[in-house]
Amino acid sequence: MSEIGPAVTRAGHVVLCGTCSWTDKTLVQETDWYPARSMSAEDRLRFYAAQFPVVEIDSTYYAPPAEQQARLWAERTPDGFRFDVKAYSLLTGHPTKPRSLWSDLRDELPDEVRQKPNIYASHLAPTQLEEAWRRFHDALWPLHEAGRLGAVLFQYPPWFTPKKQNREEIETLRDRLPDYRVCVELRSPRWFAQPPDLDRTIDLMRGSGLSLVSVDAPSVSELPRILEVTDSELFVMRFHGRADATWKGGARTAAERFRYLYSDREIAELATPILDTVERARESHLLMNNCYRDYGVRNAGELRDAIEHTPPAGSPS
Repeated sequence: MSEIGPAVTRAGHVVLCGTCSWTDKTLVQETDWYPARSMSAEDRLRFYAAQFPVVEIDSTYYAPPAEQQARLWAERTPDGFRFDVKAYSLLTGHPTKPRSLWSDLRDELPDEVRQKPNIYASHLAPTQLEEAWRRFHDALWPLHEAGRLGAVLFQYPPWFTPKKQNREEIETLRDRLPDYRVCVELRSPRWFAQPPDLDRTIDLMRGSGLSLVSVDAPSVSELPRILEVTDSELFVMRFHGRADATWKGGARTAAERFRYLYSDREIAELATPILDTVERARESHLLMNNCYRDYGVRNAGELRDAIEHTPPAGSPS
Protein backbone atom coordinates (compact mmCIF):
# COMPACT_ATOMS: atom_id res chain seq x y z
CA MET A 1 0.00 0.00 0.00
CA SER A 2 1.27 3.48 -0.87
CA GLU A 3 2.27 5.81 1.92
CA ILE A 4 0.13 8.80 2.82
CA GLY A 5 1.21 12.02 4.47
CA PRO A 6 0.23 12.44 8.12
CA ALA A 7 -3.04 13.99 9.21
CA VAL A 8 -3.67 15.55 12.62
CA THR A 9 -6.48 14.41 14.88
CA ARG A 10 -7.77 16.81 17.52
CA ALA A 11 -10.59 15.73 19.83
CA GLY A 12 -11.67 13.17 17.26
CA HIS A 13 -11.68 15.68 14.38
CA VAL A 14 -9.38 15.09 11.40
CA VAL A 15 -7.26 17.94 10.02
CA LEU A 16 -5.60 17.56 6.61
CA CYS A 17 -2.96 20.08 5.54
CA GLY A 18 -1.70 20.46 1.99
CA THR A 19 -1.31 22.83 -0.93
CA CYS A 20 -3.34 24.11 -3.87
CA SER A 21 -1.00 22.56 -6.43
CA TRP A 22 1.60 19.83 -6.69
CA THR A 23 2.63 20.63 -10.27
CA ASP A 24 3.56 24.31 -10.34
CA LYS A 25 6.61 24.84 -12.55
CA THR A 26 8.43 26.86 -9.93
CA LEU A 27 8.10 23.98 -7.46
CA VAL A 28 9.07 21.31 -9.98
CA GLN A 29 11.85 23.14 -11.81
CA GLU A 30 13.30 25.62 -9.32
CA THR A 31 13.46 23.65 -6.07
CA ASP A 32 14.78 20.34 -4.81
CA TRP A 33 11.57 19.41 -2.99
CA TYR A 34 10.89 16.55 -5.37
CA PRO A 35 13.74 13.99 -5.26
CA ALA A 36 14.41 14.40 -8.99
CA ARG A 37 13.32 16.90 -11.62
CA SER A 38 13.05 14.08 -14.13
CA MET A 39 10.24 12.38 -12.17
CA SER A 40 7.14 11.45 -14.11
CA ALA A 41 3.79 13.06 -13.34
CA GLU A 42 2.72 9.80 -11.67
CA ASP A 43 5.82 9.66 -9.49
CA ARG A 44 5.44 13.29 -8.43
CA LEU A 45 1.85 12.72 -7.33
CA ARG A 46 2.82 9.59 -5.39
CA PHE A 47 5.65 11.48 -3.70
CA TYR A 48 3.38 14.41 -2.84
CA ALA A 49 0.76 12.06 -1.36
CA ALA A 50 3.41 10.52 0.86
CA GLN A 51 4.05 13.99 2.34
CA PHE A 52 0.51 15.41 2.57
CA PRO A 53 -2.96 13.80 2.68
CA VAL A 54 -4.83 16.45 0.66
CA VAL A 55 -4.27 18.61 -2.41
CA GLU A 56 -6.31 20.97 -4.53
CA ILE A 57 -6.53 20.46 -8.29
CA ASP A 58 -6.56 23.84 -10.03
CA SER A 59 -6.14 22.65 -13.64
CA THR A 60 -9.87 21.87 -13.66
CA TYR A 61 -10.54 25.62 -13.44
CA TYR A 62 -8.87 26.23 -16.80
CA ALA A 63 -10.34 23.20 -18.61
CA PRO A 64 -12.88 20.60 -17.54
CA PRO A 65 -11.41 17.30 -16.38
CA ALA A 66 -11.76 14.00 -18.21
CA GLU A 67 -13.01 10.86 -16.46
CA GLN A 68 -9.85 9.00 -17.42
CA GLN A 69 -7.66 11.61 -15.79
CA ALA A 70 -9.75 11.50 -12.62
CA ARG A 71 -9.41 7.72 -12.62
CA LEU A 72 -5.62 8.00 -12.87
CA TRP A 73 -5.50 10.49 -9.98
CA ALA A 74 -7.45 8.01 -7.88
CA GLU A 75 -5.24 5.05 -8.86
CA ARG A 76 -2.02 6.93 -8.10
CA THR A 77 -2.92 7.92 -4.54
CA PRO A 78 -3.41 5.89 -1.35
CA ASP A 79 -6.61 5.23 0.55
CA GLY A 80 -7.54 8.24 2.66
CA PHE A 81 -6.05 10.79 0.28
CA ARG A 82 -8.30 13.71 -0.67
CA PHE A 83 -8.51 15.82 -3.81
CA ASP A 84 -10.35 19.13 -3.61
CA VAL A 85 -11.30 20.04 -7.17
CA LYS A 86 -11.62 23.62 -8.37
CA ALA A 87 -14.74 24.13 -10.47
CA TYR A 88 -14.42 24.93 -14.18
CA SER A 89 -14.31 28.70 -14.78
CA LEU A 90 -17.42 28.58 -16.99
CA LEU A 91 -19.45 27.43 -13.97
CA THR A 92 -18.30 30.23 -11.65
CA GLY A 93 -18.82 33.33 -13.78
CA HIS A 94 -15.19 33.72 -14.83
CA PRO A 95 -13.99 34.40 -18.39
CA THR A 96 -13.40 31.10 -20.16
CA LYS A 97 -11.33 30.33 -23.24
CA PRO A 98 -13.60 28.88 -25.97
CA ARG A 99 -10.97 26.27 -26.82
CA SER A 100 -11.29 24.81 -23.30
CA LEU A 101 -14.93 23.89 -23.89
CA TRP A 102 -15.85 20.34 -24.92
CA SER A 103 -15.36 20.29 -28.69
CA ASP A 104 -18.93 19.31 -29.61
CA LEU A 105 -20.40 22.05 -27.40
CA ARG A 106 -17.93 24.55 -28.82
CA ASP A 107 -18.90 23.59 -32.37
CA GLU A 108 -22.53 24.36 -31.54
CA LEU A 109 -21.73 27.95 -30.61
CA PRO A 110 -22.35 30.74 -33.16
CA ASP A 111 -19.26 31.73 -35.12
CA GLU A 112 -19.07 35.17 -33.50
CA VAL A 113 -19.05 33.56 -30.03
CA ARG A 114 -16.40 30.96 -30.89
CA GLN A 115 -14.13 33.76 -32.10
CA LYS A 116 -14.30 35.70 -28.84
CA PRO A 117 -11.18 35.60 -26.66
CA ASN A 118 -13.38 34.69 -23.68
CA ILE A 119 -16.88 33.36 -23.24
CA TYR A 120 -19.24 33.15 -20.28
CA ALA A 121 -22.06 30.82 -19.29
CA SER A 122 -24.54 33.28 -20.79
CA HIS A 123 -23.14 32.53 -24.25
CA LEU A 124 -24.41 28.95 -24.02
CA ALA A 125 -28.00 27.90 -24.58
CA PRO A 126 -29.68 26.61 -21.39
CA THR A 127 -29.53 23.02 -22.64
CA GLN A 128 -25.82 23.38 -23.42
CA LEU A 129 -25.12 24.80 -19.98
CA GLU A 130 -26.99 21.96 -18.29
CA GLU A 131 -24.95 19.52 -20.35
CA ALA A 132 -21.75 21.24 -19.19
CA TRP A 133 -22.80 20.78 -15.55
CA ARG A 134 -23.63 17.12 -16.18
CA ARG A 135 -20.28 16.42 -17.81
CA PHE A 136 -18.37 18.17 -15.06
CA HIS A 137 -20.21 16.08 -12.46
CA ASP A 138 -19.64 12.82 -14.33
CA ALA A 139 -15.93 13.49 -14.90
CA LEU A 140 -15.35 13.57 -11.13
CA TRP A 141 -17.19 10.34 -10.46
CA PRO A 142 -14.06 8.10 -10.46
CA LEU A 143 -12.60 10.22 -7.65
CA HIS A 144 -15.84 10.07 -5.69
CA GLU A 145 -16.25 6.34 -6.26
CA ALA A 146 -12.71 5.71 -5.00
CA GLY A 147 -13.29 7.81 -1.87
CA ARG A 148 -10.73 10.39 -3.01
CA LEU A 149 -12.98 13.39 -3.72
CA GLY A 150 -12.84 15.82 -0.83
CA ALA A 151 -14.91 18.73 -2.12
CA VAL A 152 -15.61 20.72 -5.24
CA LEU A 153 -14.45 24.32 -4.80
CA PHE A 154 -16.55 27.10 -6.32
CA GLN A 155 -14.43 30.24 -6.24
CA TYR A 156 -16.53 33.18 -7.37
CA PRO A 157 -15.01 36.41 -8.76
CA PRO A 158 -15.08 39.83 -7.06
CA TRP A 159 -17.92 40.95 -9.34
CA PHE A 160 -20.10 38.10 -8.02
CA THR A 161 -21.79 40.23 -5.35
CA PRO A 162 -24.60 39.38 -2.90
CA LYS A 163 -27.55 40.14 -5.13
CA LYS A 164 -30.65 37.98 -5.51
CA GLN A 165 -29.57 36.26 -8.73
CA ASN A 166 -26.23 35.25 -7.25
CA ARG A 167 -27.77 33.96 -4.03
CA GLU A 168 -30.07 31.81 -6.15
CA GLU A 169 -27.06 30.57 -8.13
CA ILE A 170 -25.41 29.39 -4.91
CA GLU A 171 -28.63 27.71 -3.80
CA THR A 172 -28.60 25.56 -6.97
CA LEU A 173 -25.17 24.04 -6.30
CA ARG A 174 -26.42 21.23 -4.11
CA ASP A 175 -28.98 20.18 -6.75
CA ARG A 176 -26.42 20.37 -9.55
CA LEU A 177 -23.83 18.28 -7.71
CA PRO A 178 -25.98 16.21 -5.34
CA ASP A 179 -23.37 13.49 -4.81
CA TYR A 180 -20.45 15.69 -3.78
CA ARG A 181 -19.40 17.95 -0.92
CA VAL A 182 -19.24 21.55 -2.15
CA CYS A 183 -17.33 24.50 -0.72
CA VAL A 184 -17.69 28.14 -1.77
CA GLU A 185 -15.11 30.92 -1.73
CA LEU A 186 -16.49 34.43 -2.18
CA ARG A 187 -14.06 37.08 -3.40
CA SER A 188 -16.36 40.09 -3.00
CA PRO A 189 -16.03 41.67 0.48
CA ARG A 190 -19.65 42.78 0.21
CA TRP A 191 -20.77 39.31 1.32
CA PHE A 192 -19.20 40.10 4.70
CA ALA A 193 -19.43 43.92 4.83
CA GLN A 194 -21.72 44.37 7.86
CA PRO A 195 -22.95 41.95 10.55
CA PRO A 196 -26.33 41.53 8.80
CA ASP A 197 -24.56 40.75 5.50
CA LEU A 198 -22.26 38.24 7.17
CA ASP A 199 -25.12 36.56 9.03
CA ARG A 200 -27.13 36.29 5.83
CA THR A 201 -24.15 34.78 3.99
CA ILE A 202 -23.57 32.20 6.72
CA ASP A 203 -27.28 31.34 6.78
CA LEU A 204 -27.23 30.92 3.00
CA MET A 205 -24.34 28.45 3.20
CA ARG A 206 -25.81 26.49 6.08
CA GLY A 207 -29.25 26.36 4.50
CA SER A 208 -27.76 25.13 1.22
CA GLY A 209 -25.55 22.47 2.82
CA LEU A 210 -22.34 24.16 1.64
CA SER A 211 -18.99 24.86 3.30
CA LEU A 212 -18.03 28.54 3.39
CA VAL A 213 -14.32 28.72 2.62
CA SER A 214 -12.34 30.74 5.11
CA VAL A 215 -9.43 32.70 3.65
CA ASP A 216 -6.26 34.32 4.85
CA ALA A 217 -5.64 36.96 2.20
CA PRO A 218 -3.77 40.24 1.66
CA SER A 219 -5.28 43.23 3.46
CA VAL A 220 -5.88 44.99 0.13
CA SER A 221 -8.42 42.28 -0.70
CA GLU A 222 -10.65 43.56 2.13
CA LEU A 223 -11.63 39.94 2.74
CA PRO A 224 -12.04 39.17 6.45
CA ARG A 225 -10.92 35.90 7.97
CA ILE A 226 -14.28 34.29 8.76
CA LEU A 227 -13.74 31.10 10.75
CA GLU A 228 -17.22 29.62 10.52
CA VAL A 229 -18.24 26.00 10.11
CA THR A 230 -21.34 26.01 7.91
CA ASP A 231 -21.22 22.26 7.16
CA SER A 232 -20.35 20.06 10.15
CA GLU A 233 -18.86 17.50 7.76
CA LEU A 234 -16.19 19.78 6.30
CA PHE A 235 -14.31 22.99 7.03
CA VAL A 236 -12.04 24.42 4.33
CA MET A 237 -9.50 27.22 4.66
CA ARG A 238 -7.26 28.53 1.89
CA PHE A 239 -4.15 30.62 2.53
CA HIS A 240 -3.39 33.14 -0.20
CA GLY A 241 -0.42 34.85 1.44
CA ARG A 242 -0.30 38.53 2.27
CA ALA A 243 1.28 40.12 -0.79
CA ASP A 244 -0.78 43.27 -1.34
CA ALA A 245 1.17 44.39 -4.41
CA THR A 246 0.13 41.48 -6.66
CA TRP A 247 -3.38 40.62 -5.38
CA LYS A 248 -5.16 42.70 -8.02
CA GLY A 249 -2.74 42.06 -10.86
CA GLY A 250 0.78 42.81 -11.94
CA ALA A 251 2.10 39.25 -11.66
CA ARG A 252 2.95 37.20 -14.73
CA THR A 253 1.79 33.90 -13.24
CA ALA A 254 -0.47 32.65 -10.47
CA ALA A 255 2.58 31.49 -8.54
CA GLU A 256 4.07 34.98 -8.57
CA ARG A 257 0.74 36.52 -7.62
CA PHE A 258 0.71 34.48 -4.39
CA ARG A 259 4.45 34.72 -3.76
CA TYR A 260 4.51 34.98 0.01
CA LEU A 261 6.19 32.88 2.69
CA TYR A 262 4.40 32.89 6.04
CA SER A 263 6.77 33.41 8.95
CA ASP A 264 6.92 31.13 11.98
CA ARG A 265 5.20 33.86 14.00
CA GLU A 266 2.36 34.19 11.47
CA ILE A 267 1.83 30.42 11.40
CA ALA A 268 1.71 30.31 15.20
CA GLU A 269 -0.76 33.21 15.34
CA LEU A 270 -3.04 31.41 12.86
CA ALA A 271 -2.92 28.04 14.63
CA THR A 272 -4.91 28.87 17.79
CA PRO A 273 -8.08 30.30 16.19
CA ILE A 274 -7.96 27.63 13.49
CA LEU A 275 -7.76 24.94 16.15
CA ASP A 276 -10.91 26.24 17.80
CA THR A 277 -12.66 26.02 14.42
CA VAL A 278 -11.53 22.61 13.18
CA GLU A 279 -12.87 20.99 16.35
CA ARG A 280 -16.37 21.87 15.12
CA ALA A 281 -16.08 19.91 11.84
CA ARG A 282 -15.63 16.20 11.22
CA GLU A 283 -12.85 16.90 8.69
CA SER A 284 -10.90 20.06 7.84
CA HIS A 285 -8.80 20.90 4.79
CA LEU A 286 -6.15 23.60 5.29
CA LEU A 287 -4.65 24.46 1.91
CA MET A 288 -1.71 26.73 1.14
CA ASN A 289 -2.21 28.65 -2.11
CA ASN A 290 1.19 30.38 -1.92
CA CYS A 291 2.52 27.85 -4.42
CA TYR A 292 5.63 29.78 -5.45
CA ARG A 293 8.63 27.46 -5.41
CA ASP A 294 8.49 25.50 -2.13
CA TYR A 295 6.69 28.18 -0.12
CA GLY A 296 3.40 26.28 -0.05
CA VAL A 297 4.80 22.89 0.95
CA ARG A 298 7.01 24.47 3.60
CA ASN A 299 4.16 26.41 5.14
CA ALA A 300 1.76 23.45 4.92
CA GLY A 301 4.17 21.32 6.94
CA GLU A 302 4.72 24.12 9.46
CA LEU A 303 0.98 24.67 9.88
CA ARG A 304 0.42 20.95 10.37
CA ASP A 305 3.05 20.91 13.11
CA ALA A 306 1.56 24.00 14.76
CA ILE A 307 -1.95 22.52 14.72
CA GLU A 308 -0.65 19.27 16.19
CA HIS A 309 1.34 20.85 19.00
CA THR A 310 -0.73 23.91 19.94
CA PRO A 311 -2.42 23.21 23.30
CA PRO A 312 -6.19 23.63 23.61
CA ALA A 313 -7.42 27.06 24.70
CA GLY A 314 -7.46 27.38 28.47
CA SER A 315 -5.02 24.53 29.07
CA PRO A 316 -2.15 25.11 31.52
CA SER A 317 0.98 26.48 29.88
